[in-house]
Amino acid sequence: MACCGTSVCCQCCCREGETRTPEELTILGEIRDEEDEILPRKDYESLDYDRCINEPYVDVLEVMDNRKAKKYEAVRWIMVFTIGVTVGLVGLFVDFFVRLFTKVKFSLVSDSVEKCSNKGCLPLSLLELLAFNMTFVFIASVFVLIEPVAAGSGIPEIKSYLNGVKVPGIVRLRTFMCKAAGVLFSVAGGLFVGKEGPMIHSGAIVGAGLPQFQSITFKRIKFDFPYFRSDRDKRDFVSAGAAAGVAAAFGAPIGGTLFSLEEGSSFWNQALTWKVLFCSMSATFTLNFFRSGINFNKWGSFQLPGLLNFGEFKCSEEDKNCHLWTAVDLAFFVLMGVVGGLLGALFNCMNKCLAKYRIRHIHPKAKFIRVLESLLVTMVTTVMIFAASMLLGECRDLSSPTAHNTTLSGGTDINSTVRQFFCTNKTYNDMATLFFNPQEAAIHQLFHQDGTFSPVTLSVFFLLYFLLACWTYGVSVPSGLFVPSLLCGAAFGRLVANILKVKLGMDIYSGTFALIGAAAFLGGVVRMTISLTVILIESTNEITYGLPIMITLMVAKWTGDFFNKGIYDIHIQLRGVPLLEWETESFIYIEVDLLTASDIMEPNLTYVYPHTRVQSLVSILRTTVYHAFPVVTENRQNERDFMKGNILVSNNIRFKKSSVVSRAGEQRRRCQSMKSYPSSELRNVCDEQSTAVELAEEGEDLLQQMLERRHAPYPNLYPDQSPSEEWTMEERFRPLTFHGLILRSQLVNLLIRGVCYAENQSSATQPRLSYAELTEDYPRFPDIHDLDLTLLNPRMIVDVTPYMNPCPYTVSPNTRISQVFNLFRTMGLRHLPVVNAVGEIVGIITRHNLTHEFLVAKLRQHYITV
Repeated sequence: MACCGTSVCCQCCCREGETRTPEELTILGEIRDEEDEILPRKDYESLDYDRCINEPYVDVLEVMDNRKAKKYEAVRWIMVFTIGVTVGLVGLFVDFFVRLFTKVKFSLVSDSVEKCSNKGCLPLSLLELLAFNMTFVFIASVFVLIEPVAAGSGIPEIKSYLNGVKVPGIVRLRTFMCKAAGVLFSVAGGLFVGKEGPMIHSGAIVGAGLPQFQSITFKRIKFDFPYFRSDRDKRDFVSAGAAAGVAAAFGAPIGGTLFSLEEGSSFWNQALTWKVLFCSMSATFTLNFFRSGINFNKWGSFQLPGLLNFGEFKCSEEDKNCHLWTAVDLAFFVLMGVVGGLLGALFNCMNKCLAKYRIRHIHPKAKFIRVLESLLVTMVTTVMIFAASMLLGECRDLSSPTAHNTTLSGGTDINSTVRQFFCTNKTYNDMATLFFNPQEAAIHQLFHQDGTFSPVTLSVFFLLYFLLACWTYGVSVPSGLFVPSLLCGAAFGRLVANILKVKLGMDIYSGTFALIGAAAFLGGVVRMTISLTVILIESTNEITYGLPIMITLMVAKWTGDFFNKGIYDIHIQLRGVPLLEWETESFIYIEVDLLTASDIMEPNLTYVYPHTRVQSLVSILRTTVYHAFPVVTENRQNERDFMKGNILVSNNIRFKKSSVVSRAGEQRRRCQSMKSYPSSELRNVCDEQSTAVELAEEGEDLLQQMLERRHAPYPNLYPDQSPSEEWTMEERFRPLTFHGLILRSQLVNLLIRGVCYAENQSSATQPRLSYAELTEDYPRFPDIHDLDLTLLNPRMIVDVTPYMNPCPYTVSPNTRISQVFNLFRTMGLRHLPVVNAVGEIVGIITRHNLTHEFLVAKLRQHYITV
């Protein structure tokens, strides 16, 4: 990052009397109206997916023979497999205890309700249910107090991480423990949340932490494992872990792979696709193996692929006229997609208002207020479902046609999940059957029970679930949104099926409409298309549903996008994360190409020289917050005079001249190489070009003179001078020849390890760090304030050239924004220098210069200027 402070930027870039747009002022932090949108914050760091190919890295490549390369690749595959197995075991752990806690709670409360139905002690049953739920939710809230990042589903944070943003604490071991343990109690506590979203977050944490073999939370967990010490490797493993979480949650390995591709990762290749799919398969079959063995006592049967399985959709063998869906049904599916998109947009709008209220009025207060909010939501939810089940439920005949697929994903008979609250023999309470069961059992009831639920029950259930799920998502507990959205949409679909059957007399399969309703509502909320289509198809094990699900999701997304963004994108925006979409045209249309790189770059640079004194580096690092610094040299007049008596300036000028590649010098080198060949023809070609080489050298001298005259008006400052506020415009923005980029972490590492040389010595005497030493402290590098200044000689000189990245991606000042955006996002860059035609750096572009809000402000400024 390289950007000036607000006051400096205004002094440098604004003329007297010139005003800024409200968007620019808000971006710069000068104003912040409470009612304005929350704009991207500048304290988020970007991941660096691009490799820093410096000298220590090249040394590693030189000793990397074919055998070591194969060993490294084998270790990578082993880690991918281990991540998949671990995620599968985490899913098994979560599923086992959720089922245990839920079974104990519902069995005790059901027995109490049955006993109190005749004795008139139902308030005691309600208190018993409240005690269970509030205790479980309180424990879940305590875990969030320990690690606040564990709240919510974690999908917005993982999506941000895969997009290239480093969210603090999101992939730490403590977050994983609080997330995995907290989701047990939040789901068992009766809140309208799911465990599938947190499974994705947990899988991403496993992918990030397992290959590191160390933990920041537990200092003793630290093994000497030199592999995968970069953001590039870590982000690849996070992609695999997130995909494995989806695969374990839904039994959908292909859907998990597409989820990582669609929802986050900007850089993708064939090798990564294969590894992510292998990791997803490992997670799916690990969970399948253990769940099938535990639930059916048939080890190796592989009958339960995921935590959530929709079961098999098929018609009864007795009904010859039955069909899952027909072409006529597609028209109703399209209409359901439209309604699902509208409902999803309404859900997102309401939840956004609630999230804003929490950010402004609840989060700034004491932490226990968040716990009280969670307990309030739990109490209201418990009372509402208890009252609805007891007062609004209808008694249905047990002899009604039951499901064709009578086995739940946990091996339980679906008929055993019906509840007879207040109903006589051979009848049951349809509302209680939905509310007093695990959410997965309720989804199976809506998908596979035929003729069970009345329209009034479905309407009340949908309304309560819609409102309470919207209120619940965002409280301080680990919570997912997939299952509540599926259950809410399934109730909507069954309601549509009941209306079509009863009012229009149509012969339709109710389970199909419940599935399409679930897809429509979920698609309207999360706005996923490719991955969600495949996830639902894999969960149903019915490929014939591919077309209706795809059409429904597309229509729901298009409808919802007219009003707002998906729920995860909304929460990313509320957190101020500078997320980059797939393309600029998706949100600023084609006008963005009216801007060039020079319009959005930051010209006020903080830079270092190839050879810089320790005192200058310490001053720069302590007075700035930038994470990368250009390595530059100045174009001076009378350079030979400057070289006399100043070893620092002399070393910098020598480095500049050694890095200059001219056509004449390159041709001379090639000719010398040609003379070693026995062919006389090559020698003759080289001799014929000798005259041209000499002319080129004269031209080079002439060019050097022109450059010296061109830069003569600019001051000649020593490289050990720090930037000053008293500098003039010419002093601050003088021409600088660009040589590379060096990160803050690398500079701090060099200072802490004493990598420097004395002024009366050659730079060759400077100690040399290996690649392992440079990356030893990854990912938590030391801070400049941890440096003991008494151990350093401020007059010592640091040669940063071996450790800088000499070949980063660069763009011309005239490059159009669409090209800049695509290069930055697809290559996973962190900093993009802007270099002019003569090799001078004129600015730097970071992620914040490419966000939607910044580009909109620059476009508006462009129109005002024009």
